Amino acid sequence: VQFVESGGGSVQPGGSLRLSCAVSGVAVDSYAMTWFRQAPGKEREIVSCISKIDGQTYNGDFVKGRFTISRDVAKNTVDLQMNNLQPEDTAIYTCAAEEYCMYGNYDYWGQGTQVTVRS
Repeated sequence: VQFVESGGGSVQPGGSLRLSCAVSGVAVDSYAMTWFRQAPGKEREIVSCISKIDGQTYNGDFVKGRFTISRDVAKNTVDLQMNNLQPEDTAIYTCAAEEYCMYGNYDYWGQGTQVTVRS
């Protein structure tokens, strides 16, 4: 099983990034797929999750409509479109699989990709 994130980088406040997670070894619709993040000195936060059952999505309170999670079953990828990024969004973003959304009990995860938001 392998999770490989890509798409991170450095952007100015108000900018956008699209993160992608290429998954191999498991099907993206056989697990709830989650993006979480962790900044230095801060606790891990769940960003967004898409349910394995019906594709319903869940977001952390701080998302406030700025981020959208999606999955492509044919490509076996999970994406996170992030708009209106702010400096407080700076963190390592990691893709993971769990049985149910928002439990934070991950079965698989990747190495993460760095997102930096600064002027």
